[in-house]
Amino acid sequence: MTGTGYASDLTDAEWVLLEPLLPGPCSTGRKRIHSRRVLVDAMLYVLQTGCVWRLLPMNFPSWGMVYAQYRKWRLRGVLKHVHDVLRERVRLAVGRAAQPTAGIIDRQSAKTTETGGPRGFDGAKKVSGRKRHILVDTLGLILKVVVHPADV
Repeated sequence: MTGTGYASDLTDAEWVLLEPLLPGPCSTGRKRIHSRRVLVDAMLYVLQTGCVWRLLPMNFPSWGMVYAQYRKWRLRGVLKHVHDVLRERVRLAVGRAAQPTAGIIDRQSAKTTETGGPRGFDGAKKVSGRKRHILVDTLGLILKVVVHPADV
């Protein structure tokens, strides 16, 4: 097993499932210095710990390199594609159709600070911040997430 030894690191079995879903090497541009697995482990570390990109531990690639790869995959739809494929596989594994026919919507108002984007005041909840709308299937797997100012 390769990795940095953090609880957020992918196991070998998880990497076998994930690797084919990620884009392969480009034929143009600079050669890769770090493996995709190490980059994914660094992304998962940020996701699980909640640390900022600049505070990635030193045994990961530089935060700029990890963030640049994350941003590239996010903008190209790679992360959404990975999520959708894995969700379909989970549904098929439990005997459901790959695509759900029913969903459940919920929302939550959350307090936020003045920095970091738009916010509003939810009069019903008496909260100044943002409102999250989440659509899940009947298994509780996420289909869509939208964040608005709380006054929407």
